[in-house]
Amino acid sequence: MDKLLYVLPGLACPIGMGAMMWFMMRGSKNTNTQQQPAQPDPQAAELDILRAQVAELRTKVEAPQDAVPTEATR
Repeated sequence: MDKLLYVLPGLACPIGMGAMMWFMMRGSKNTNTQQQPAQPDPQAAELDILRAQVAELRTKVEAPQDAVPTEATR
């Protein structure tokens, strides 16, 4: 019985930590069930802008050569 008194303080810390973790995990489940509005992804918006710029540049490069004046036609 005397040895049990020495062991109890040593077990109080891990048991207390386990209980706190369990209560914290239980509490976080309630907050995650609420639907939060989705935030627009700023990287996706920037990627869309860059894709549009690349498409515009490609159309300029692929333009017919007749539209570009050369030295001989000036």
